[in-house]
Order: sequence, then C-alpha cells, then structure tokens
Amino acid sequence: MKEQSLKVKTNLLPQSRIAIELDIPSTLCKSIVEDTIKTISRSIKLPGFRSGKIPKQVLIQRIGLPQLYASALEKIMDKCWKEALQIESIEPLCEPELEDGFESLLARFNPEENLKLILKTDIEPKLKLKSLEGLKVEIQKNKFDPKSIDEELEKSRRQLANIIPVVDRPAQMGDIAVISFNGIYKNSKESIEGGSSESMDLELEKNKMIPGFVEGIVGMNINETKELNLVFPKDYAHEESKGKEAIFEIHLKDLKTKELPELNDEFAKQSGNNKTLKDLKKDIELKLKDNFEKTQRNIKIEALIDALSKKLEVEIPKSMIDLEVQNNIQQTAQRFAQQGLDVKSTFTPELIKSLAESSRPQAEKNVLTSLAFKALAEKENIDIEEDSIDQKLKEFEQEIEKSPNKIDIGKLRDAIRNDLIKEKLIEWLENNSEIVEKKVTKTNSKKVTKETKEKPAVKTKKTKKKATKDKEEKK
Repeated sequence: MKEQSLKVKTNLLPQSRIAIELDIPSTLCKSIVEDTIKTISRSIKLPGFRSGKIPKQVLIQRIGLPQLYASALEKIMDKCWKEALQIESIEPLCEPELEDGFESLLARFNPEENLKLILKTDIEPKLKLKSLEGLKVEIQKNKFDPKSIDEELEKSRRQLANIIPVVDRPAQMGDIAVISFNGIYKNSKESIEGGSSESMDLELEKNKMIPGFVEGIVGMNINETKELNLVFPKDYAHEESKGKEAIFEIHLKDLKTKELPELNDEFAKQSGNNKTLKDLKKDIELKLKDNFEKTQRNIKIEALIDALSKKLEVEIPKSMIDLEVQNNIQQTAQRFAQQGLDVKSTFTPELIKSLAESSRPQAEKNVLTSLAFKALAEKENIDIEEDSIDQKLKEFEQEIEKSPNKIDIGKLRDAIRNDLIKEKLIEWLENNSEIVEKKVTKTNSKKVTKETKEKPAVKTKKTKKKATKDKEEKK
C-alpha cells in the first residue's frame, strides 16, 4: 500500500474528533475497480456466458456503472482507512463519517484520477487534571433517626397482615380495592394503551397510580361505578400519554383490608426468627444503622467524585456518551427480560427514544467520572497487581462453573481490575481531601433555618488526639 503512495493528512477537531484526509492514487482506484469487476463476474450468472467469463462491457451494461463504482468505492475506502490508521497510529472510537456523503463522492469518482476524500472519527480525549491540592468537599451531617426502627416494624406488620373482606364501609386509604377500569383520552376518545383491566388488586396508597386515581376510589362502595377526569404527568414514562387529559371509568368489585398482627414475641418469631420483640428491635436497629452508615459514606464518595470531575479538563466525544446510553438501554432491557416481560413488544421505538433522552444526562456524568478516575490513576500511578485480580477471580469460581453460558474470563478480569482500581482511587480521595460537614437543623417543614445557615461548617477530619481534646472540652 505504501508503494501506491497513499497520502494522509490529519486535522484535530473539537470534541475529540479528528479529520483524516486521504489522497488515493488512481492506480489503486483502477486496480480495485478491476478486482470488483472480476468478483462480480464470478458471482453473477448470465445466459450464454460461463461464470467468470462475462466480458467487461456486457457486465457493466448489465449491472450499471454506478453500482459497479459504488461497490469499488466501498472497498477503496475500507482499504485506505485501515492503512491510514496504521500510518498515523490512530485508534478510532467509532466508525468513520465521510465528509459530504457517499452520493457526492460517487458522483465525482473517476478511477483515472486520484481520489481525495475526508473521513472523520472520534478519538480518545486528552485528559488534563488540575491540581488536587486542597481538594475540599462539603456534605450535610445527618443523624440516625430512631423512628426508622418503628417504621421498619410497621412494614413487617403489613407484610404479615391477614387479608380480610370489608362489607360495611366505603373504601379508604390502606385498603386493597379489587377494580375493573377502562381509560380513554379525553380529546380523541381513543383507548389508552395499558389503560384498562378486567380485574386488578390495587393497594390504596399514594403514588400507586397517576395523580387522582387512588384518591378517586377512596369513598366508593362495593359495586359502585365512578368516572374520573385525570391528567397524565408531563414526565410520564409512556410518551404518547405525557400531559394528556384522560377519562377513567372505574368499577369497585370488591374491597379488602389488612388485619395487622400484634407487636409481641410471637410476632418476633414469625418475622425475624428472633425469640423476643426486644431481640427483633435490636436486630432491626443494627441493620438500619449499618445501612445508614453505608448511605452516609456513599454520599461522601459521591461528593468527592463530583469534586474530582470538576478538576478535569476534557472534551468528551459524542460516541462515548452514545455508547454509555446504549449500554444503559441494554441493561434496562435485560432487567425487563429477567422479570419475564416481552422485551420486543415492550421496547417500542418511542420508548427507546424516551429512554435515550432521559438517560443521556446520567450517561454524560458516568463518562466524565470514568475519565476523571482514569486521569487520577495516571497522575498518581495507581494500578492493580495481577495477583490481586487472581485472588478476586477465585471468588467467582463457583458462579463460573454453574453458569449455563460461557463466561468471557478476559472481560471478567477487566471488570475486576476496574472495580479494584476504583476502590483504590476512592481510598486515595478520602485520604487526600478535606471533608467538611454542615450541621443542619430539621424543622417540621424540613427547611434549614436562617440561624443554621449562618453557623460555621464543622470540619470532621481530625487527628485522634485533637478529637479527644475536643470531647474533653465539651464535657
């Protein structure tokens, strides 16, 4: 190919893109056109001619010069694109985009002349991490709420409740309503997709259906029919229904309620395998406090990652975000499939478009975070030894053996490496950043008071000696 004197020029573009200008000699163009003619001659059948022996002019007349040149052009571009990548040591992130389009190139193609074209693609972005010295994040200081223990107990009571029929009163919040319903759009009178059911058990709780649906059932008596005029939320998942007015005809077929068990030792044995109610409460408290601490640490880590990302100067290529969006949609589809839903019928073009739009901001954030971690790892020379990966891989041996599908060990090792590096990077951030906690006083309206806002932030990163001294002074 080098003997053919292919000329390559490159030009960096915004958003981590590169334009590759190719000057392809006519000798190569003619050679590939001739090869294309031979290939087509061997594959096509014409009466009176043996395979591969069809005269050139007859073949051109049969298939047409534009089609012949189109096939040749595709081969020319593919061959020269690969060669150009090798010459310039470029690793593209996506398929090349032809400037001015294929039709324009085909219209001016002449194998007797040199062919000039420009292909554009995304490349790995250059990462520049600003100084991390004095990295500081501010997080809200929260306290474990003992009331959450009672709330968890109440959830357990509801799960173990007996379902009993209601016959002597109207429906109220907390009941289980057995309903049939039919919904239409108010303006078009068209039926709402998924907006009807012959029989459905519905727990009358807030946010179970669209606004007003549950509230409209409250107060109904068994065998009563009612018409509700409602409006779909503007951010509703189903694209066609967003913000539209609807009419639902609801029939209350039956009504049930939950009879909650008493909070005693017997209940403790049923719900948590504990001997006494006191033991159950202690068990719940330990689990909730553990979850609370994990949540608090996650909040801190999220703040550190955001602070790190703001220190990164980078132009993220569109293809990286598109790929992340695509991965998110695929993961959503996999979850649907695991739940037994028909992915093909559920994932309509409208839903996929909606998911792509709604997931793009998070996808951009994910890509930025990933690049920020990469920049930090390079700056601080943070890596993982192969022995650590081998040790972690052993934990998956049983899953690998039992898996019905063949697991790509190479990809699994890469995933383990990424997770371990991420853990080390987060540890580095925790050890090299200043964490400042804001004290927040909760009022009944859950708003911060003016007095609280004016209080100075309390630094939490202290040495053991200083922390002990502070406690003694408070006493």
